[in-house]
Amino acid sequence: MKESVLVVLDSLTDNQIEILRKLCVDNDYRFNLAVSTKEADQYLNEATIIYGGGTYLIKNAPKLKWFHSASAGVNNYVPIIKEETLLTNSAGAFGLSIAEHIIMVTLMMLRRMPEYQRYTANRQWHKGLSQESIYGQRITVVGTGDIGSKFAERVSSFHPACINGVSRTGREKPFFTATYPIDKLDELLPDTDLLVSCVPETPETINYLNRERIALLPQGARIVNVGRGSAIDEEALIEALNNGKLAGAALDVFRKEPLPEGSPLYDVANLIITPHVSGNLTIDYTKETNFNMFLTNLKHYINGEQMEHVVNKKLGY
Repeated sequence: MKESVLVVLDSLTDNQIEILRKLCVDNDYRFNLAVSTKEADQYLNEATIIYGGGTYLIKNAPKLKWFHSASAGVNNYVPIIKEETLLTNSAGAFGLSIAEHIIMVTLMMLRRMPEYQRYTANRQWHKGLSQESIYGQRITVVGTGDIGSKFAERVSSFHPACINGVSRTGREKPFFTATYPIDKLDELLPDTDLLVSCVPETPETINYLNRERIALLPQGARIVNVGRGSAIDEEALIEALNNGKLAGAALDVFRKEPLPEGSPLYDVANLIITPHVSGNLTIDYTKETNFNMFLTNLKHYINGEQMEHVVNKKLGY
């Protein structure tokens, strides 16, 4: 056998499994499928290519040549993977799902859905809450990759006042009113009604949305974080939500996951919490796109062609 492919996912269809199996057999590659790390353990000594799974597999596969992450974020993998081992990710598979999630929680905050839900849960008919529209909002999106760009494309149909994008380079992207390098963020914050954070975890993004930057936002601004939990100072966020500086926030990612039962975040009334599900592999489009990314790269690998979605280990994405 030339190579041994190990797939550690429980989301593949029978047809997708058969496509991978046939491709491997036709090219004299061994193919193994596991739905859990425990089940995968028996195949690790021979695995040269792994799709899915996590850090345990990387650490315990001595012949590993290429690891393809089924997620976009790879901050847990970069520090432990060998320099000579190829690392690719699934950035681009989750943008549609996460963009819809951002719009959903934004509308929930603006239209006061959490409060109305609490009233109706207590059988109260209450109509006195003021509501807002996405129309005319000043939006700043930090991270203009797949997620940020797909959100900008979709939210533009609501006609906000502007959609400013912020990235490491400030490179121009479609659907953004303007794009800026990260060192211009402080200048944008005072004119931001909705701040959306889509950044991966890198040394530069850890705690970038700190107490000082939250203070730069205007009174009544809102924050959505779907990137990495390490991006936000959670204590400063709680304080700003409780004292009325921020009108609301929605977090799908957290510094510690699962979020501990005793976390003070659960006690913040104007905070929407979801358990890192904005890009879950449950939507058919996401699952199909994710699978096709690996399938395309496996064909590239077999044919000795240029690989796609290769992670720059120095940048961390």
